[in-house]
Formats: sequence, C-alpha cells, structure tokens
Amino acid sequence: MSRIVCKFGGTSLADALQFKKVRAIVEADQRRTIVVPSAPGKRMASDAKLTDLLYLCQQSASVGSDFTPVFARVSERFLEIEQALGLKAGMADHLDQLHKTIIRGVSKDHIASRGEYLNGLLMAAYLGAEFIDPQECILLNANGGVHPDTYRMLGERLANTNKRYVIPGFYGRDANGHIKTFSRGGSDISGAIVARAAQAELYENWTDVSGLLMADPRVVANAKPMEEATYAEIRELSYMGATVLHDEAISPVREVGIPIAIKNTNAPDHPGTRIVNKLSPEIDKSTEIAGIAGKKNFVMINIEKNLMNKEVGFAFRLFGVLERHGVSFEHCPSAIDSMSVIVEASQLEGKTEVVLEEIRNTLNPDRLELEPQIALIAVVGEGMAKTIGIAAKVFVALREAQVNVRLINQGASELNIIVGVMPEDYETALRALYGVFVND
Repeated sequence: MSRIVCKFGGTSLADALQFKKVRAIVEADQRRTIVVPSAPGKRMASDAKLTDLLYLCQQSASVGSDFTPVFARVSERFLEIEQALGLKAGMADHLDQLHKTIIRGVSKDHIASRGEYLNGLLMAAYLGAEFIDPQECILLNANGGVHPDTYRMLGERLANTNKRYVIPGFYGRDANGHIKTFSRGGSDISGAIVARAAQAELYENWTDVSGLLMADPRVVANAKPMEEATYAEIRELSYMGATVLHDEAISPVREVGIPIAIKNTNAPDHPGTRIVNKLSPEIDKSTEIAGIAGKKNFVMINIEKNLMNKEVGFAFRLFGVLERHGVSFEHCPSAIDSMSVIVEASQLEGKTEVVLEEIRNTLNPDRLELEPQIALIAVVGEGMAKTIGIAAKVFVALREAQVNVRLINQGASELNIIVGVMPEDYETALRALYGVFVND
C-alpha cells in the first residue's frame, strides 16, 4: 500500500484538543500510516517554548541551581495532555527518569530532544501506533548531515506497510550512539528523512497556516497562498528570507522526487501548497511567478577601476581578500570598469575597515565605496524564463511606486530577478511588485 508521512508542528500538538485534530486527520486517509511529531508548541502567546524550558533545566542543573520549578512546568504540559486524552502512557515515570538524568548531567542535544521524545510516546499511545526512537535508526555525520545508512536502517523498521508508526522529529544519533539534534526547525528534516526511508508517495507537513504565502504577510496584507511550487522556487524564496520549510528539509525528498504538501491542522480541507519537481500544466499556464521575498540586512561594496576588464585576476584577488577575512558574498553584479559585491551585514561586523583597506592595497581602485545598507527583493518563478515582459513589469511597477533601483541581478537559470533598493523603500517596493504580478 502506498504511504503518506505526516509531520505535525508544535502548534498542531499544543494541547489535547490539537491531538484530537491530528488523530482525525490521520484516520481520514488510510495511507497516513507514519506520523512525525514535534514537541508541544505554545498554547498562547504567554507560553514559553517547551524546548527552551528544557534547556533552562539543563543549564540550571549544570551550575548546581534548583531547576525543579522549571521542570514542573515541563511535567505539567505532558501530564495534562495524557490526562485529558485518558491515556496510560506512563508519562509520570518517563518524567521522573528524565529528572534523574538531568541531575546526573546531560548534553544540550539530549535535553533538547526530550520534548519530541515524550510527545512521540503520547502520540503513539493515542494512535495505537508503534513508537520508533530516532536514536536507534537515524544516523548523522559529524557535520550534521544524514548518513546514507539511515535510509536502509529506518526503511527496515518501517517495512510493515499495514502498521502505523510514530517517529519523533528533531534528532538522531552520532557515530558514538549519542543523541544529536538538527538545528531549530529540524523536525521538518526528520519528516523528509522518514518519507524517503519509507518510499512514501507524499510528505505532508502540517502546521498552522494553509500553505505557503506568495509574500510576507507582515508587509502584504492578505497575501495569497501558493497552490503549487517547485523545489527550486521554494529554495530561492527560502534563501531570500521567506519563512518556508527548513532549508535542509527539501533535499532528502527532492533527490527521489517525493512531493511535499504544506497543510493546516486547523483547516485540513484546505488544499494548502504542493511542492513538486515540475509544475502541473494548469498551474504552469496560469502562474507567471511563484512568489516574492526579500531581506534588508545587506551591504554593498562598490569598486571602480579604469580598464578593469583588461586586468587578469582582478575578481580573483578581490574574492581572495574576502576569503582571508572569512566573508562570503551573496551577489556580484559588474560592468566593464566596475564591480559590486553584496554581502550580509553580519559578515563584515567588526572588520569593515580592515577589509576595505586590504581591497585598496590589493586592487588599487580608482574609487572604493561602501553602501552600508541595502535591501534585496527577489521575484521568483520557473515560468519567468518563457514569459515575455517580466522584467518590464518589475521596473514599471517600481517606477510607478517611485522606488529607485540600486542594483539588478538575474541568474543564468532565469529563475529569479533580484533588485536592490534602499531599506526605507523595501516595503513599498515589495507591495508594488506583489500588486503588479498578483493583484493584477
């Protein structure tokens, strides 16, 4: 039987009511046989994140402070869910064991994983599913990447297609058997790993929004959701600051062509957003762009030198300066006698003057100028390459919004057009671009 892997985020599992919604979703489709839960999320704005409370317990214990009041808040969350659902998951015993482990001393990775672990035990009991501990079958390399043996080991554990499984997100183990977590948001990665190991037909990522939006809703009111987008489009939007899937969550399923569906636990009938290798013909015809995203936190180094194009190795020496100071660059638009380098502001923090001085000494430019603040906005879409007039729409919209464009950059793939504007024009520019491509 074909299978669907369902990953549920923290807000989807915040309390007993949310657990009930999850079970209804799982039981609505017999293919949903594998569930990947996060730790319980916030029930209200005043709630502390459970993982933050666990970190605080570990930090307090490490310096001999009393962590009992904080641990009581952790215990309360899990015991409350267990009791409200009428479960007998032995949560009191598991919490008592965790309390003793913290006293003995525990790593940050181990303590951070316990929110998902305990929630997974609750979910397995609630669904009548087999619990699989990721520590047993998700192996991570020293750099945090997934060891290839993971897919074989986990696939063997998931071999029975007639059973239901629960596998907590966010962690696995290192080569020494110790628990190792992914970065924050890592349950998305876990879901993708499990989907690949199970050879699933679909990876559903359940959260508290009905799909991915075409623009930042904090800037664009009532931004529309994307019906469908490609892996490449999502990667570009994520890179440019859009709050979408964790960067590494796409790779495991993209490599084997498993589509992703972003769905809303609180509105399960909404179609959400599908992420695929190739857009369906109907979507491809009706969509000029996938979305618009941007960030403000960039600086631009402008270099001018007469006959720069004749000077062999000019760019090589420039990038050598950046490399020596540990500075990575984002974009490098250029002309015959000028070149600009865009870097994140944090990359130059505390070393701006020394980098500029070495550029002067190394390249002897006619003019060297630092633009201390610039915002980048990317218009992203696979259909842009075969649509006439996309660039014209971009620049007419910005002209009519009276936004001055400081730079233009487009990759060879024609997947995006990036414009640089002053930070004070960022919101105006983003709304103008959204208006011309979406509202029109």
